[in-house]
Amino acid sequence: MPEGHSVHRIARQFERNFLNTPVFASSPQGRFAEGAEVLSGHELLRVDAVGKQMFAEFDGDLWLRVHLGLYGAWDFAGSISTDPTIASASGRMGQTNQRGTALDPGLLIDRGGEDSISSIGAPRNARMRMSEQTKALAGAEDETFPPAPVGQVRLRLLTETAVADLRGPTACEVMTPDAVQAKIDSLGPDPLTDDSAAAEEKFVAAVRKRQVAIGQLLMDQSVVAGIGNVYRAEMLFRAALNPHTPGKQVPEDVVRGLWRDWGVLLRIGVETGQMMTMDDLDPEAYVAAMGNLADRHWVYRRAGLPCRRCGTNIALEVMQARKLYWCPGCQL
Repeated sequence: MPEGHSVHRIARQFERNFLNTPVFASSPQGRFAEGAEVLSGHELLRVDAVGKQMFAEFDGDLWLRVHLGLYGAWDFAGSISTDPTIASASGRMGQTNQRGTALDPGLLIDRGGEDSISSIGAPRNARMRMSEQTKALAGAEDETFPPAPVGQVRLRLLTETAVADLRGPTACEVMTPDAVQAKIDSLGPDPLTDDSAAAEEKFVAAVRKRQVAIGQLLMDQSVVAGIGNVYRAEMLFRAALNPHTPGKQVPEDVVRGLWRDWGVLLRIGVETGQMMTMDDLDPEAYVAAMGNLADRHWVYRRAGLPCRRCGTNIALEVMQARKLYWCPGCQL
């Protein structure tokens, strides 16, 4: 499932390429035909990401809400402008490692498929993507624009220079401003949307009043927005916290540490496009981690392998129908 960093990256793509111009909407698949007709021709005014959900405001008090869910993703084509401090048009990742050491950007190519510039969302092998023949994704000058829709495109948003195709979302709906606010109010805080002391207090209070296991609470979007399976496992390891510990029993300073760590990891994810959770890597190790999913995480997808810190085999279990990876040695 796409996690919070992906949705913030999607919002930035729209902000740079679709704002303040009429957007023509269609539903090649047909399942969002009525909604697309309502939105088509309206100007896109703003795009907000809160946790795993995107809210796009159009003129006329129209809002589009998209929740990618397990399989959703956006594909972008055309003349797509990107923030050079985040990534180049070729999909290469950020210019420095976590210590700020300059690295060769040509080495930092996203080979793990978490997300790139042309396609952001669910892993590429889990859904239909634009075909390799869609040369516009690679910036070919001779490709007709816009490219023909490929696969089950729920929603296409098109300007004179850019196109975004949405596939496989859990939710895609037109909403009123009041309905949008009610939805946002139902979500927990997102540190990229609100990193205030009040947001931290809201998270701390939501965790420490519950008898529910912290491993479940971090995945509860009403407690904190944006954390999914990968970040849940990695944050608990980084905090040396047993995932079964009830929220009420987690010390307050540890809960505050989780909130602040989420802010750090989320910003790294937005900047690099990768869920990088390893600390203090030297430049060579950082390049390897950015190029290989297996080198980016402490415990996620490492079931049965020795813990990178203590050597205990990483455990795998199911918590609320989702895989949970953790170290019984470090997370007592």
